[in-house]
Amino acid sequence: MASFHVMSDARGMHVQPTVRRIATADLMDALRLGVEDFWAKPSHYVFLCLIYPIVGLILTRWSSGSNAIQLIYPLMSGFALIGPFAAIGLYEISRRRELGMDTSWRHALDVRHSPALPAIAVIGIMLLALFLLWLFTAQSIYTSLFGNQPPASIAGFLREVLTTTRGWTLILLGNAAGFVFAVIVLATTVVAFPLLLDRDVGAVSAIETSARAVMTNPLQMALWGLMVAVLLVIGSIPLFAGLAVVMPVLGHATWHLYRRVVEPERAQPDRRPM
Repeated sequence: MASFHVMSDARGMHVQPTVRRIATADLMDALRLGVEDFWAKPSHYVFLCLIYPIVGLILTRWSSGSNAIQLIYPLMSGFALIGPFAAIGLYEISRRRELGMDTSWRHALDVRHSPALPAIAVIGIMLLALFLLWLFTAQSIYTSLFGNQPPASIAGFLREVLTTTRGWTLILLGNAAGFVFAVIVLATTVVAFPLLLDRDVGAVSAIETSARAVMTNPLQMALWGLMVAVLLVIGSIPLFAGLAVVMPVLGHATWHLYRRVVEPERAQPDRRPM
């Protein structure tokens, strides 16, 4: 696996980037820089990110037409689970802007030329598996409370959820399970993809670095996760249209968060063999 830069970097070494302690001000600064990156060429980014609301509407339409209305909310909240991978092209745009390179939207596709692509793919598959597991968990919770009969209509389902004991139980258990999945994704990928675009350190090191970033800055990372969740909810409410702005801003902001959390490569200690 070392030759594919998944378990190790391109030289077969296991890298442990140095993680910094950050303050709440760093989170706000990262978000501010994310907005600046977005406004540099907003038309390009909106065009690029129209895929997010379009996919959201397709999934909602599929849920409604496939007797899976109960999965609409899990699908919407699932954006928080696959978001780190979905925004990878935006990290690349921010990386190029930081280096003074051309930031046309087509360069978001340059990720396919990254030497770390196998490691990126491995973590992406991990997120997809977590997303599918989340949907399975959400469906299992619904079935345990409401049985195998799907909701007859969206209005009827909302009435049942908001006005009955088992509906409130569904809300409580569903959000508790979703919180667990969100924490797992945050702890394993908060800086993983930007790190891999910046340095081919391998999937294992990228995940380890994300975990150490969360353990070093638990309160700040919890606040960051809350900010991301709130913004994704806001972006999803108006028929997912807001995701065309929220996703690029969060994507760019995540790159700048990475820059504050992880020491530059020149400051890294010597590498050690696997």
